[in-house]
Amino acid sequence: LHSLRNAEKELLPGFHQFEWQPALKNVSTSCNVGIINGLSGWASSVDDSPADTITRRFRYDVALVSALKDLEEDIMDGLRESGMEDSICTSGFSVMIKECCDGMGDVSEKHGGGPAIPEKAVRFSFTIMSVSVLADNKEEEVTIFTEPKPNSELSCKPLCLMFVDESDHETLTALLGPIVAERNAMKESRLILSIGGLPRSFRFHFRGTGYDEKMVREMEGMEASGSTYICTLCDSTRAEASKNMVLHSVTRSHEENLERYETWRSNPFSESADELRDRVKGVSSKPFLETHPTLDALHCDIGNASEFYKIFQDEIGEVYKKVNPSREERRSWRAALDKQLRKKMKLKPVMRMNGNYARRLMTLEAVEVVCELVPSEERKEALRELMRLYL
Repeated sequence: LHSLRNAEKELLPGFHQFEWQPALKNVSTSCNVGIINGLSGWASSVDDSPADTITRRFRYDVALVSALKDLEEDIMDGLRESGMEDSICTSGFSVMIKECCDGMGDVSEKHGGGPAIPEKAVRFSFTIMSVSVLADNKEEEVTIFTEPKPNSELSCKPLCLMFVDESDHETLTALLGPIVAERNAMKESRLILSIGGLPRSFRFHFRGTGYDEKMVREMEGMEASGSTYICTLCDSTRAEASKNMVLHSVTRSHEENLERYETWRSNPFSESADELRDRVKGVSSKPFLETHPTLDALHCDIGNASEFYKIFQDEIGEVYKKVNPSREERRSWRAALDKQLRKKMKLKPVMRMNGNYARRLMTLEAVEVVCELVPSEERKEALRELMRLYL
Protein backbone atom coordinates (compact mmCIF):
# COMPACT_ATOMS: atom_id res chain seq x y z
CA LEU A 1 0.00 0.00 0.00
CA HIS A 2 2.79 2.34 0.97
CA SER A 3 4.57 2.01 -2.36
CA LEU A 4 1.25 2.36 -4.19
CA ARG A 5 0.59 5.60 -2.35
CA ASN A 6 4.02 6.90 -3.35
CA ALA A 7 3.54 5.90 -6.97
CA GLU A 8 0.17 7.62 -6.95
CA LYS A 9 1.70 10.79 -5.52
CA GLU A 10 4.40 10.83 -8.19
CA LEU A 11 1.66 10.87 -10.82
CA LEU A 12 -0.11 13.86 -9.31
CA PRO A 13 0.67 17.05 -11.21
CA GLY A 14 2.94 19.36 -9.26
CA PHE A 15 3.86 16.80 -6.61
CA HIS A 16 7.55 16.00 -6.43
CA GLN A 17 9.50 14.30 -3.68
CA PHE A 18 12.44 16.42 -2.61
CA GLU A 19 14.51 17.15 0.44
CA TRP A 20 16.81 19.84 1.73
CA GLN A 21 20.18 19.16 3.34
CA PRO A 22 20.40 20.56 5.95
CA ALA A 23 16.64 20.94 6.51
CA LEU A 24 15.40 24.49 5.97
CA LYS A 25 15.34 26.58 9.16
CA ASN A 26 12.11 28.45 9.99
CA VAL A 27 10.22 26.77 7.15
CA SER A 28 7.41 24.28 7.67
CA THR A 29 8.45 20.77 6.65
CA SER A 30 5.22 19.51 5.12
CA CYS A 31 5.71 19.27 1.37
CA ASN A 32 2.22 18.55 0.18
CA VAL A 33 1.12 22.17 0.46
CA GLY A 34 -1.07 23.68 -2.16
CA ILE A 35 -1.53 27.38 -1.84
CA ILE A 36 -1.00 29.13 1.47
CA ASN A 37 -2.90 32.31 2.01
CA GLY A 38 -1.41 35.10 3.95
CA LEU A 39 -3.60 35.92 6.88
CA SER A 40 -6.08 33.12 7.35
CA GLY A 41 -3.87 30.11 7.88
CA TRP A 42 -4.32 27.00 5.78
CA ALA A 43 -6.92 26.58 3.07
CA SER A 44 -7.76 23.10 1.91
CA SER A 45 -8.45 24.00 -1.69
CA VAL A 46 -7.91 26.90 -4.00
CA ASP A 47 -11.50 28.11 -3.98
CA ASP A 48 -12.10 27.70 -0.39
CA SER A 49 -10.45 30.87 0.89
CA PRO A 50 -12.24 33.21 3.28
CA ALA A 51 -13.26 36.59 1.90
CA ASP A 52 -10.67 38.47 3.91
CA THR A 53 -7.67 36.73 2.35
CA ILE A 54 -5.34 39.41 1.04
CA THR A 55 -2.53 37.26 -0.27
CA ARG A 56 -2.04 33.91 -1.94
CA ARG A 57 1.32 32.27 -2.35
CA PHE A 58 3.24 29.08 -3.06
CA ARG A 59 5.95 27.98 -0.70
CA TYR A 60 9.15 29.23 -2.32
CA ASP A 61 10.98 25.90 -2.26
CA VAL A 62 7.96 23.99 -3.60
CA ALA A 63 7.65 26.51 -6.43
CA LEU A 64 11.37 26.18 -7.28
CA VAL A 65 11.12 22.39 -7.32
CA SER A 66 8.14 22.59 -9.63
CA ALA A 67 9.97 25.00 -11.95
CA LEU A 68 13.05 22.74 -12.03
CA LYS A 69 10.92 19.69 -12.84
CA ASP A 70 9.44 21.67 -15.75
CA LEU A 71 13.00 22.04 -17.04
CA GLU A 72 13.88 18.38 -16.48
CA GLU A 73 14.18 17.56 -20.20
CA ASP A 74 16.16 20.73 -20.95
CA ILE A 75 18.59 19.92 -18.14
CA MET A 76 19.10 16.35 -19.38
CA ASP A 77 19.56 17.58 -22.98
CA GLY A 78 22.10 20.12 -21.74
CA LEU A 79 24.07 17.43 -19.93
CA ARG A 80 24.13 15.26 -23.06
CA GLU A 81 25.11 18.15 -25.34
CA SER A 82 28.02 19.16 -23.14
CA GLY A 83 29.19 15.55 -23.29
CA MET A 84 28.75 14.78 -19.60
CA GLU A 85 27.94 11.34 -18.34
CA ASP A 86 24.61 11.91 -16.62
CA SER A 87 25.25 9.20 -14.04
CA ILE A 88 28.41 11.04 -12.87
CA CYS A 89 26.78 14.46 -12.55
CA THR A 90 24.64 14.06 -9.48
CA SER A 91 25.96 17.01 -7.49
CA GLY A 92 27.42 20.45 -8.07
CA PHE A 93 24.42 21.93 -9.87
CA SER A 94 23.80 25.61 -9.33
CA VAL A 95 20.70 27.52 -10.33
CA MET A 96 20.54 31.27 -10.94
CA ILE A 97 17.19 32.80 -10.00
CA LYS A 98 16.05 36.26 -11.08
CA GLU A 99 13.49 37.70 -8.69
CA CYS A 100 10.95 40.36 -9.60
CA CYS A 101 8.47 42.27 -7.54
CA ASP A 102 6.27 45.03 -8.86
CA GLY A 103 2.98 46.75 -8.23
CA MET A 104 0.27 45.73 -10.67
CA GLY A 105 -1.53 49.04 -10.52
CA ASP A 106 -5.30 49.24 -10.32
CA VAL A 107 -6.94 45.82 -10.15
CA SER A 108 -10.27 46.80 -8.61
CA GLU A 109 -13.51 45.30 -9.87
CA LYS A 110 -14.98 48.01 -12.04
CA HIS A 111 -18.49 46.87 -11.13
CA GLY A 112 -19.79 44.05 -9.07
CA GLY A 113 -19.82 43.29 -5.41
CA GLY A 114 -17.32 41.27 -3.49
CA PRO A 115 -15.15 41.94 -0.47
CA ALA A 116 -13.71 45.41 -0.04
CA ILE A 117 -9.99 45.08 -0.72
CA PRO A 118 -7.36 47.63 -1.69
CA GLU A 119 -7.49 48.33 -5.42
CA LYS A 120 -3.76 47.83 -5.70
CA ALA A 121 -1.96 44.52 -6.01
CA VAL A 122 1.69 43.48 -5.84
CA ARG A 123 3.12 40.40 -7.53
CA PHE A 124 6.35 38.66 -6.55
CA SER A 125 7.73 36.26 -9.15
CA PHE A 126 10.92 34.49 -10.19
CA THR A 127 12.59 33.20 -13.34
CA ILE A 128 15.15 30.40 -13.60
CA MET A 129 17.84 32.16 -15.64
CA SER A 130 20.39 29.36 -15.90
CA VAL A 131 21.43 25.99 -14.56
CA SER A 132 25.11 25.09 -14.50
CA VAL A 133 27.07 22.15 -13.17
CA LEU A 134 30.57 21.71 -11.79
CA ALA A 135 31.54 18.11 -12.54
CA ASP A 136 33.79 16.37 -10.00
CA ASN A 137 36.75 16.12 -12.34
CA LYS A 138 36.37 19.58 -13.93
CA GLU A 139 37.73 23.00 -12.95
CA GLU A 140 35.11 25.14 -14.69
CA GLU A 141 31.36 25.30 -14.31
CA VAL A 142 29.50 24.31 -17.47
CA THR A 143 26.19 26.01 -18.18
CA ILE A 144 23.72 23.36 -19.30
CA PHE A 145 20.59 25.48 -19.48
CA THR A 146 20.05 29.17 -20.22
CA GLU A 147 16.56 30.66 -20.40
CA PRO A 148 16.19 31.69 -24.06
CA LYS A 149 13.50 34.31 -23.33
CA PRO A 150 14.24 35.66 -19.85
CA ASN A 151 11.78 38.55 -20.18
CA SER A 152 8.87 36.53 -21.50
CA GLU A 153 5.90 36.11 -19.19
CA LEU A 154 6.09 32.39 -19.98
CA SER A 155 9.35 31.94 -18.09
CA CYS A 156 8.34 34.19 -15.20
CA LYS A 157 6.73 32.10 -12.44
CA PRO A 158 4.38 33.86 -10.02
CA LEU A 159 5.15 33.11 -6.39
CA CYS A 160 2.92 35.44 -4.46
CA LEU A 161 0.00 37.75 -5.19
CA MET A 162 -0.89 40.38 -2.64
CA PHE A 163 -3.78 42.82 -2.46
CA VAL A 164 -1.71 45.62 -1.03
CA ASP A 165 -0.52 49.01 -2.16
CA GLU A 166 3.22 48.86 -2.87
CA SER A 167 3.58 52.08 -0.85
CA ASP A 168 2.17 50.39 2.26
CA HIS A 169 5.53 49.42 3.71
CA GLU A 170 4.18 47.73 6.84
CA THR A 171 1.75 45.36 5.11
CA LEU A 172 4.13 44.64 2.25
CA THR A 173 6.99 43.65 4.55
CA ALA A 174 4.64 41.56 6.71
CA LEU A 175 3.47 39.61 3.66
CA LEU A 176 6.90 39.20 2.08
CA GLY A 177 8.50 38.26 5.41
CA PRO A 178 7.97 34.50 5.04
CA ILE A 179 9.32 34.60 1.48
CA VAL A 180 12.47 36.33 2.68
CA ALA A 181 12.85 33.77 5.48
CA GLU A 182 12.47 30.87 3.03
CA ARG A 183 14.90 32.48 0.61
CA ASN A 184 17.52 32.99 3.33
CA ALA A 185 17.10 29.40 4.49
CA MET A 186 17.55 28.08 0.94
CA LYS A 187 20.80 30.01 0.49
CA GLU A 188 22.34 27.94 3.29
CA SER A 189 21.13 24.56 2.09
CA ARG A 190 21.06 22.33 -0.97
CA LEU A 191 18.12 20.71 -2.66
CA ILE A 192 18.10 16.98 -3.42
CA LEU A 193 15.71 16.34 -6.29
CA SER A 194 15.31 13.53 -8.80
CA ILE A 195 16.09 14.77 -12.33
CA GLY A 196 16.32 12.20 -15.13
CA GLY A 197 15.74 9.36 -12.68
CA LEU A 198 18.71 10.14 -10.40
CA PRO A 199 18.76 12.27 -7.25
CA ARG A 200 20.87 15.39 -7.87
CA SER A 201 21.85 18.24 -5.60
CA PHE A 202 21.21 21.90 -6.43
CA ARG A 203 22.31 25.17 -4.90
CA PHE A 204 20.36 28.36 -5.55
CA HIS A 205 21.66 31.87 -6.15
CA PHE A 206 19.12 34.68 -5.95
CA ARG A 207 19.45 37.97 -7.79
CA GLY A 208 16.78 40.58 -7.15
CA THR A 209 17.15 42.47 -10.41
CA GLY A 210 13.48 42.71 -11.35
CA TYR A 211 12.61 45.71 -9.19
CA ASP A 212 11.83 49.20 -10.39
CA GLU A 213 13.41 52.16 -8.62
CA LYS A 214 10.41 52.75 -6.37
CA MET A 215 10.46 49.16 -5.14
CA VAL A 216 14.25 49.13 -4.71
CA ARG A 217 14.05 52.23 -2.52
CA GLU A 218 11.29 50.64 -0.50
CA MET A 219 13.04 47.28 -0.04
CA GLU A 220 16.47 48.74 0.70
CA GLY A 221 15.32 51.30 3.26
CA MET A 222 16.13 54.38 1.17
CA GLU A 223 14.13 57.59 0.97
CA ALA A 224 11.44 57.82 -1.71
CA SER A 225 12.06 59.03 -5.26
CA GLY A 226 11.95 62.77 -4.56
CA SER A 227 14.98 62.48 -2.26
CA THR A 228 18.18 64.51 -2.70
CA TYR A 229 19.94 61.15 -2.82
CA ILE A 230 18.92 60.46 -6.38
CA CYS A 231 20.66 57.17 -6.98
CA THR A 232 19.94 53.64 -5.74
CA LEU A 233 23.46 52.57 -6.79
CA CYS A 234 25.65 55.29 -5.28
CA ASP A 235 25.61 58.09 -2.70
CA SER A 236 25.43 60.97 -5.15
CA THR A 237 23.09 63.89 -4.40
CA ARG A 238 21.25 65.97 -6.98
CA ALA A 239 23.75 68.80 -6.69
CA GLU A 240 26.76 66.49 -7.05
CA ALA A 241 25.25 64.66 -10.01
CA SER A 242 24.53 67.88 -11.88
CA LYS A 243 28.20 68.91 -11.54
CA ASN A 244 29.68 65.50 -12.29
CA MET A 245 27.92 63.79 -15.16
CA VAL A 246 30.56 61.15 -15.79
CA LEU A 247 32.43 59.51 -12.96
CA HIS A 248 30.17 57.38 -10.80
CA SER A 249 30.58 53.86 -9.55
CA VAL A 250 28.29 51.39 -7.83
CA THR A 251 28.93 51.74 -4.10
CA ARG A 252 25.67 50.96 -2.32
CA SER A 253 25.00 47.42 -1.15
CA HIS A 254 22.48 45.60 1.01
CA GLU A 255 25.05 45.04 3.78
CA GLU A 256 26.05 48.71 3.79
CA ASN A 257 22.39 49.75 3.90
CA LEU A 258 21.86 47.54 6.96
CA GLU A 259 24.87 49.13 8.68
CA ARG A 260 23.63 52.61 7.80
CA TYR A 261 20.18 51.89 9.17
CA GLU A 262 21.84 50.77 12.41
CA THR A 263 23.75 54.08 12.49
CA TRP A 264 20.53 55.99 11.83
CA ARG A 265 18.74 54.10 14.58
CA SER A 266 21.43 54.48 17.24
CA ASN A 267 23.00 57.82 16.24
CA PRO A 268 26.38 56.82 17.77
CA PHE A 269 27.94 60.28 17.31
CA SER A 270 24.95 62.21 18.71
CA GLU A 271 24.59 64.26 15.55
CA SER A 272 21.76 66.55 14.49
CA ALA A 273 19.10 65.12 12.15
CA ASP A 274 20.70 66.74 9.09
CA GLU A 275 24.21 65.53 9.90
CA LEU A 276 22.90 62.05 10.61
CA ARG A 277 20.97 61.95 7.36
CA ASP A 278 24.09 62.96 5.48
CA ARG A 279 26.08 60.25 7.24
CA VAL A 280 23.64 57.49 6.25
CA LYS A 281 22.95 59.01 2.81
CA GLY A 282 19.20 58.76 3.20
CA VAL A 283 18.92 55.18 4.49
CA SER A 284 16.42 55.69 7.28
CA SER A 285 14.31 52.54 7.43
CA LYS A 286 15.40 48.98 7.82
CA PRO A 287 16.46 47.27 4.57
CA PHE A 288 14.21 44.30 4.13
CA LEU A 289 15.20 42.36 1.04
CA GLU A 290 18.46 42.23 -0.85
CA THR A 291 18.10 43.73 -4.33
CA HIS A 292 20.52 44.20 -7.20
CA PRO A 293 19.33 47.41 -8.80
CA THR A 294 20.06 47.66 -12.51
CA LEU A 295 18.95 49.85 -15.36
CA ASP A 296 17.18 47.88 -18.05
CA ALA A 297 17.24 48.85 -21.72
CA LEU A 298 13.69 50.20 -21.59
CA HIS A 299 14.34 52.71 -18.82
CA CYS A 300 17.65 53.63 -20.38
CA ASP A 301 15.77 54.54 -23.58
CA ILE A 302 13.16 56.45 -21.61
CA GLY A 303 15.78 58.44 -19.67
CA ASN A 304 17.68 59.35 -22.82
CA ALA A 305 14.54 60.26 -24.75
CA SER A 306 13.33 62.55 -21.93
CA GLU A 307 16.64 64.37 -22.14
CA PHE A 308 16.46 64.70 -25.94
CA TYR A 309 12.85 65.88 -25.71
CA LYS A 310 14.07 68.80 -23.57
CA ILE A 311 16.98 69.50 -25.93
CA PHE A 312 14.60 69.59 -28.91
CA GLN A 313 12.40 72.18 -27.17
CA ASP A 314 15.40 74.32 -26.27
CA GLU A 315 16.72 74.22 -29.83
CA ILE A 316 13.36 75.16 -31.32
CA GLY A 317 13.24 78.16 -28.96
CA GLU A 318 16.94 79.01 -29.46
CA VAL A 319 17.44 79.00 -25.72
CA TYR A 320 21.16 79.76 -26.08
CA LYS A 321 20.30 83.32 -27.17
CA LYS A 322 17.94 84.03 -24.29
CA VAL A 323 18.38 84.90 -20.64
CA ASN A 324 15.85 83.17 -18.37
CA PRO A 325 13.04 82.52 -20.84
CA SER A 326 9.58 82.78 -19.25
CA ARG A 327 7.41 79.78 -18.60
CA GLU A 328 5.02 80.89 -21.37
CA GLU A 329 7.87 80.93 -23.88
CA ARG A 330 8.99 77.47 -22.88
CA ARG A 331 5.43 76.22 -23.12
CA SER A 332 5.09 77.55 -26.65
CA TRP A 333 8.31 75.74 -27.69
CA ARG A 334 6.95 72.53 -26.30
CA ALA A 335 3.62 73.03 -28.08
CA ALA A 336 5.47 73.63 -31.35
CA LEU A 337 7.51 70.44 -30.89
CA ASP A 338 4.44 68.35 -30.03
CA LYS A 339 2.51 69.72 -32.99
CA GLN A 340 5.38 69.05 -35.40
CA LEU A 341 5.93 65.49 -34.13
CA ARG A 342 2.22 64.78 -34.37
CA LYS A 343 1.92 66.20 -37.88
CA LYS A 344 5.03 64.65 -39.43
CA MET A 345 5.49 61.44 -37.44
CA LYS A 346 1.98 60.72 -36.11
CA LEU A 347 3.51 60.85 -32.60
CA LYS A 348 0.85 61.88 -30.09
CA PRO A 349 2.11 63.81 -27.05
CA VAL A 350 2.25 61.63 -23.92
CA MET A 351 1.72 62.62 -20.31
CA ARG A 352 4.63 60.46 -19.22
CA MET A 353 7.42 59.23 -21.44
CA ASN A 354 6.91 55.58 -22.43
CA GLY A 355 9.01 53.05 -24.29
CA ASN A 356 7.24 53.27 -27.65
CA TYR A 357 7.40 57.07 -27.71
CA ALA A 358 11.04 57.01 -26.61
CA ARG A 359 12.08 54.63 -29.40
CA ARG A 360 10.28 56.67 -32.06
CA LEU A 361 11.81 59.90 -30.76
CA MET A 362 15.37 58.56 -30.78
CA THR A 363 15.61 58.24 -34.57
CA LEU A 364 17.26 60.24 -37.34
CA GLU A 365 13.77 60.67 -38.79
CA ALA A 366 12.66 62.49 -35.64
CA VAL A 367 15.73 64.73 -35.73
CA GLU A 368 15.01 65.72 -39.33
CA VAL A 369 11.45 66.58 -38.36
CA VAL A 370 12.66 68.72 -35.45
CA CYS A 371 15.33 70.40 -37.58
CA GLU A 372 12.59 71.87 -39.77
CA LEU A 373 11.76 74.12 -36.80
CA VAL A 374 15.36 74.97 -35.87
CA PRO A 375 16.39 78.30 -37.44
CA SER A 376 20.20 78.04 -37.47
CA GLU A 377 21.97 75.71 -39.91
CA GLU A 378 24.89 74.89 -37.61
CA ARG A 379 22.56 74.02 -34.71
CA LYS A 380 20.70 71.65 -37.07
CA GLU A 381 23.97 69.96 -37.98
CA ALA A 382 24.94 69.71 -34.30
CA LEU A 383 21.59 68.08 -33.46
CA ARG A 384 21.99 65.53 -36.26
CA GLU A 385 25.53 64.80 -35.11
CA LEU A 386 24.35 64.35 -31.51
CA MET A 387 21.69 61.83 -32.55
CA ARG A 388 24.17 59.99 -34.77
CA LEU A 389 26.54 59.72 -31.81
CA TYR A 390 23.72 58.36 -29.70
CA LEU A 391 22.52 55.84 -32.26
